[in-house]
Amino acid sequence: MFVQRCHGAVSEAEANTAECDSNKEGNQSFNTSVTVRVCFIGGSRPKTNADQHKLALHAFFPKDHTAADKRATVVFFFGGGWMGGSPDQFYAMAKYFASRGMVAISAQYRTQRSHNVEPKVAVQDAREALRYIRQHAAELGVDPTKLAVGGGSAGGHVAAATLMCPKLDISPDNATNTLPNALILFNPVFDNGPGGYGHERVTDYWQDISPMHNIKSGFGPSISFFGDSDKHVPIATIKKFEEKMHSAGNIFESHIYPGEEHGFFHISKGGRKVFEDVMIKTDDFLVRHGFLSGSPQVKEWTAKSIELLKPIELLKKRRNEAKKEAKNKKQ
Repeated sequence: MFVQRCHGAVSEAEANTAECDSNKEGNQSFNTSVTVRVCFIGGSRPKTNADQHKLALHAFFPKDHTAADKRATVVFFFGGGWMGGSPDQFYAMAKYFASRGMVAISAQYRTQRSHNVEPKVAVQDAREALRYIRQHAAELGVDPTKLAVGGGSAGGHVAAATLMCPKLDISPDNATNTLPNALILFNPVFDNGPGGYGHERVTDYWQDISPMHNIKSGFGPSISFFGDSDKHVPIATIKKFEEKMHSAGNIFESHIYPGEEHGFFHISKGGRKVFEDVMIKTDDFLVRHGFLSGSPQVKEWTAKSIELLKPIELLKKRRNEAKKEAKNKKQ
């Protein structure tokens, strides 16, 4: 692994943390052979030293990738109700799409717990991330015209808002395009209007942050995934959003999974079969719209990744047993 130092240095300890986090249990972060590069963006411009912060883009590159390449890119934003969360939620998906030839990035943004900020700041940070990627396209070896953006739950809202809510921009005078070319959304929040999710937290600017209320023609293609037992995103909201997108002439496809709840697309929640189905449909969507070529390799990749995880899981089990034994001896 190597580290790109931009907008502030990163220590070797921080770099190692990014690598170690990719193996955390429960984050579907399968251990595959990819190159990880951590870049830092500035986010909102700090006014004082106390406001200084760094936001990381955890980038996974295909094998033999070079800066001379012009690869399609996918950027994921984690979920957590704008309250918290971590980029490692999407390490598995990022690693898979890197194995398929894309540059895949799991991006950090500020939340209430991490920086005591309101939801609009999450969207502003996400927009800065897309601006950074396009501004550094030649350095990162990516095609700025093939930038897909995705996320889960609040991260899905953040992803959708980067396309549909352009008023949430801390650098409106910057000419760099920050609109994604495609969206990949996992049980995203669409409606922040009265009666919608989180309205009480965005009351002063809900019309600027609610994707449902900012639909117009000319958007790139979108794909979305929902469980019909989701308590946070009602099916009626999904249908309404889909109708409005189609009425505006936009490509929007939704896949609804019977009996599945919020977060089902993570293998730790929905299981391997559902995870693979979601990934195959996502891969196919990216092929159909020119971001990828060839056939999905999801099942082969998952099987290989699980095999690679077995020694790690065994090591964890032995460590836990040793801790219990040591604790019992002390008692």
